[in-house]
Amino acid sequence: MPAILAIESSCDETSASVCVDGAILSNVIANQTIHEAYGGVVPELASRVHQQNIVPAVQQALLNAKVSKNDIDAVAFTRGPGLLGSLLVGVSFAKAFALAKQIPLIEVNHMQAHILAHFIAEKKPSFPFICLTVSGGHTQIVLVKDYFDMEVIGQTLDDAAGEAMDKTSKILGLPYPGGPLIDKNARNGNPDAYKFPEPQIPGFDFSFSGLKTSILYFIRDNVAANPNFIQENMNDICASVEKRIATILINKLKKAADEHGIKDVALAGGVSANTGLRNLLTETGEKNGWNVFIPKFEYCTDNAAMIAIAGYHKYLKGEFIGQDVAPLARMPF
Repeated sequence: MPAILAIESSCDETSASVCVDGAILSNVIANQTIHEAYGGVVPELASRVHQQNIVPAVQQALLNAKVSKNDIDAVAFTRGPGLLGSLLVGVSFAKAFALAKQIPLIEVNHMQAHILAHFIAEKKPSFPFICLTVSGGHTQIVLVKDYFDMEVIGQTLDDAAGEAMDKTSKILGLPYPGGPLIDKNARNGNPDAYKFPEPQIPGFDFSFSGLKTSILYFIRDNVAANPNFIQENMNDICASVEKRIATILINKLKKAADEHGIKDVALAGGVSANTGLRNLLTETGEKNGWNVFIPKFEYCTDNAAMIAIAGYHKYLKGEFIGQDVAPLARMPF
């Protein structure tokens, strides 16, 4: 019954989790509100706040799990990808904890962990399955053959889907973080009010830079004609943008599932919390006879529980790493 302490600090959430014998007993997430004033994550500020949050987060995770630090058998941590300064805080803490307790270290790929979050729940996908992984920095279609045998078969050629939502929120004058506000406003809007183009990219790859430009020009031209256009049509704009991004993602996902003959289809990453995307995936799954897997909201955004479950499966394989490990801002999948 291995007890694993997990640390996640890839961006602006400081998170700690305790996993015992594959069961998540705690998942503490400390958010950083300091970035709201800047309209986005400021890397230097993020790393400083991680330093303030990491000890309290770990202490709370141990308390919530009712596990002593002396009972921990290994420490799993996010090595990358992510912001280098943020990663450095988590990696340094994990190394220090493991060295002090003389226990193994387990490195975890952040993007793989998002996919493995599906193995926290009782209902788990069967191998092989296809996972659409969508966040502010990544958009990928991954063929998952085993826990750590994953192949990226499609990805964005420029901007990520989450970044497109964030950029739209800025254009609309919404505060940071804008993605959840796009989602909230969209629930009261008409998704067919406005039409935006769908990029014609071959294969399973994505492109969102053209869509962002289209949205920018659409808002600019309509505001020029009516200065109150955004305020009067906020819900419809958000709903229309959300629908276009969701359809771009799901159309590619369907193409990948059809060509690979796979019926187990999963969603992961921060944007998987988006209501429109979740609903469209569910509807598409019902039409195509898919087994659809969507994580609980708490496991969609960056969190240490997904690092813990990935660490647990690496622990079973005996995949440990030495104290000379360093964070990687860009980590090979």
